[in-house]
Amino acid sequence: MLLQQQTIAFSEHSSLYDLIIPKNNLLRKINDLIDFSFIYDELLNKYCTNNGRMAESPVRMFKYLLLKTIYTVSDVDVVERSRYDMSFKYFLDMNPEDDVIDPSSLTKFRKLRLKDTDLLNLLINKTVTIAVEKGIIRSRSIIVDATHTLSRSNPFSVIEALRERSRLLRKTVYAFDDEFKERMPQKNTDNELEKELTYCKELEKRIENEPSISSIPAVKEKLNLLKETVEDAQENLTLSKDTDAKTGHKSADSSFFGYKTHFAMTEERIITAAVVTSGEKGDGPELPKLLGVSQENGVDVDTIIGDAAYSGKENLKIANGQNIKMVARLNPSITQGFRKDEDRFDYNKDADRFVCPAGQLAIRKARQGKKNIGENQVDTYYFDVEKCKSCALKEGCYKEGAKTKTYSVSIKSELHQDQMAFQETEYYKEKAKHRYKIEAKNSELKNAHGYNRAVSYGIDNMQMQGAMAIFTVNLKRILKLT
Repeated sequence: MLLQQQTIAFSEHSSLYDLIIPKNNLLRKINDLIDFSFIYDELLNKYCTNNGRMAESPVRMFKYLLLKTIYTVSDVDVVERSRYDMSFKYFLDMNPEDDVIDPSSLTKFRKLRLKDTDLLNLLINKTVTIAVEKGIIRSRSIIVDATHTLSRSNPFSVIEALRERSRLLRKTVYAFDDEFKERMPQKNTDNELEKELTYCKELEKRIENEPSISSIPAVKEKLNLLKETVEDAQENLTLSKDTDAKTGHKSADSSFFGYKTHFAMTEERIITAAVVTSGEKGDGPELPKLLGVSQENGVDVDTIIGDAAYSGKENLKIANGQNIKMVARLNPSITQGFRKDEDRFDYNKDADRFVCPAGQLAIRKARQGKKNIGENQVDTYYFDVEKCKSCALKEGCYKEGAKTKTYSVSIKSELHQDQMAFQETEYYKEKAKHRYKIEAKNSELKNAHGYNRAVSYGIDNMQMQGAMAIFTVNLKRILKLT
């Protein structure tokens, strides 16, 4: 029965698509570019093929989620738009007169059908395969970096999300009726979630009571996005924080609560691998996996371009072992010399501090030894000993009664002499110029496809969000280059 869903029984109205949807329409181009039957093959074992009522096509359900990511709309609005937008219907392989699904079906699809599916690697592999087959990927370099995504469970983050949604709703309303400002409720100025929720509900009520405004599609979309955010905030208001999310550091004085997505990208700006972790994880340790997955996906790598976080000793060994050049500047605090417990303490490049196995960031550092007199210098990092005293991982790390807890790094090492010389070459300097491209890709993911904030809770949902966002930007890039 599920297989029957894969074939469209075109109606007499199907010819409308050729008349209405131009050849350069994004959704038409995506449909022409990729055969989505691989989704059906991947999810077939999640369905009962000989019992129960006929299921909605898994390919169509996946495409609904893809539309959500491309256009950053809610479940309700992607379904509603699919009711009247012919380009959506065409993309979803629907007949013009076909009815749409119930929005709640998307939640069930995410939880029941996509659960335990390695969607992230599946979708990246598919797009990279297409790019390789079309000859788009010509360079042999990958650029590596990590971007952070805020969790939705931090109360102040929820307030910021609500305020952003309400701001966009008001802005859209004013575009159609500037005088509506006089009927808006008074904004909440306190950082109290309950007060912000009350304001948002009142805002919803005022707009819904004006059918001439609330019935406008653009207003309705923003209104539904606000409703979805309010409902999510209410449901999770009394729950504990997202147990998978952790506090990471953007600098020594700036932190965030959420996740990191580590990814590799070619010079043509096609993402070739990605790993989602909690926010406190270091960037460097994820490089071997990013390199390995990129190579498995068909990318021939001879150069890795990154920042100082990736120039650790183990990463250089891996690169040297495969004759891969490492265009990542050495940082004496990370790389030069033997480090005790190197596999347990991670370096955070943004904060210029080490992070202990428990996730605690060093509070300060000091350099010992004199430079240029033949004496080895050492960077010593100091941790908050009060936290160490009550740490669950203190055994073998903190000595009971000690007044300080430090971690030292020797600066001088023969291992990096070749790398230091390589940093002075023209090849290194030329390749380093390409690193800005991955910063632009970070911006595209966040600003165009909502990757600045998690849309749900837990690392599994974060991986799903990452899969859809990366799949989207890769498809758009492939289309642009072809």
